[in-house]
Amino acid sequence: MKLDRRQALFLMGATSATSARAESSYLGKVSFQHGVASGDPLADRVILWTRITPEASDAAPIAYGWTLTPVGRRFGRAISGTGVTGPDRDYTVKVDAGGLKPGQDYSFTFTANGVTSPVGQTRTLPRGKVKDVVLAVVSCALHPNGYFHAYGAISALPRVDAVLHLGDYIYEYGGLGSYGMDSSVAWYRAHLPNREIVSLADYRQRHAQYKADVQLQAAHARAPWIVVWDDHETANDSYKDGAENHSPADEGAWNTRKAVAIKAYYEWMPIREPSDGGFAINRSFDFGNLVSLMMLETRLTARDRQLTYDRDLNGYDGKPDLPAFKAKLADPYRRMMGQDQLDWLGQQIRASVASGKTWQVIGNEVVMARIVPPDARSQMTPEAYARSTAKLSPSAQRRIDRMAAISRLGQPYGLDMWDGYPVDRERLYATLKATGARPVVLSGDSHAFWVNELKDGSGNRVAAEFGTTGVTSPGGGDYLPDLPLGALFAQANSEVIYNHQSAKLSDRGAGHLYRHARGVWPLSATPCLMAD
Repeated sequence: MKLDRRQALFLMGATSATSARAESSYLGKVSFQHGVASGDPLADRVILWTRITPEASDAAPIAYGWTLTPVGRRFGRAISGTGVTGPDRDYTVKVDAGGLKPGQDYSFTFTANGVTSPVGQTRTLPRGKVKDVVLAVVSCALHPNGYFHAYGAISALPRVDAVLHLGDYIYEYGGLGSYGMDSSVAWYRAHLPNREIVSLADYRQRHAQYKADVQLQAAHARAPWIVVWDDHETANDSYKDGAENHSPADEGAWNTRKAVAIKAYYEWMPIREPSDGGFAINRSFDFGNLVSLMMLETRLTARDRQLTYDRDLNGYDGKPDLPAFKAKLADPYRRMMGQDQLDWLGQQIRASVASGKTWQVIGNEVVMARIVPPDARSQMTPEAYARSTAKLSPSAQRRIDRMAAISRLGQPYGLDMWDGYPVDRERLYATLKATGARPVVLSGDSHAFWVNELKDGSGNRVAAEFGTTGVTSPGGGDYLPDLPLGALFAQANSEVIYNHQSAKLSDRGAGHLYRHARGVWPLSATPCLMAD
């Protein structure tokens, strides 16, 4: 993303509040209503986060202290520090606590005006030989659509080294009639503010609402998080120059909305903040000799506008112009990520391979596999199809018919996924193959479980992909509950080994579901990468 000087200084202002002592401090009542969190762990440091809520709405800056304590006396003494936060960063606190020991568990708290925060747990990354790594992988938490039980399940895990959040941590949508507002709990969990968020105050309030959820707080307090945004942290189907859910005429300049959304994200998330006025969200993490994790940003940095079937498939006569559509898809100038990002990823992977890491894991927002939607009528027997569609609403039947029409054309299921940028995907695959890596791709966004075998344009295997369902965001199977949609996807696609299209699995405690076909586990909570 390119920011002008004023926007850069605006974003950089988020980093200044804790570096200077305020001339006068607020001494009134405070609370820690949004819990504590940690993130971006390295072998010698970790980010600690909280938000101090003053009773007075116009409070002056607030002084705070923090303490980080090794778990186990033999590992050394506690370390502590102080700082100041204030309204310029919405009273959020972020500490980059350094001088730590590798592979060490720590507990931490904050204090302000005589009040102590809840206790958080965190862990630095290990060095040297590592037997295994346990990661919890989540995405797509739509507050009005359900309770955050998946986060609660993560907090109860006996072991989790880090939580990977692959995007859509919040949603920008509004109130009545908006996405998710038809759920049975929507009226108890309606979005705040009760409208689509656009301003800095709006995005801050939405982050605050999500972090008020006790199950999300428990997951944040359980282990360090490694995060990346997707589209809904700004607006649906966003790209570098706009978004499907952004109207400049009604909602102002896209760059302004993007800047305030990113500012709020950096304030409210346990992630290292950039020091140069940009956003350094592409970053890597080494778990000893076993795993290198590279987090990719493919949404706002370089992504070109998505193609859509409604806009780009039909010709002037209203009939599908498939050759013209294929030409648009194959345009080599359409990018999913920038060349500098691809170069960075190649450098990180080559360094990982050269240092003897067993796995190269890519944290990636959207599904990477080559996927066409199923044609249920042709894939099922007439009797099975009739049974599965007997109770469908007209809108659900239109969904099936639309998937079938796209399937018969042999075109992608999702143009907002990597399938919408096939040339850039081949560039990425060429980079992975050139490094001699053993890549594993972890993907979010789709509200479905996926186990995919990624192949290049010549059919050569490139990597394994595991996609996680939404925490609460509905999957395709939730709209078509009687249709064996996951099995149909797997049947229609050679790269899809396993698929489950319902987000309802997460309501039963996602992460404990190891019983799926072919011995494959979903990545909603606890994949474990072994040295063998």
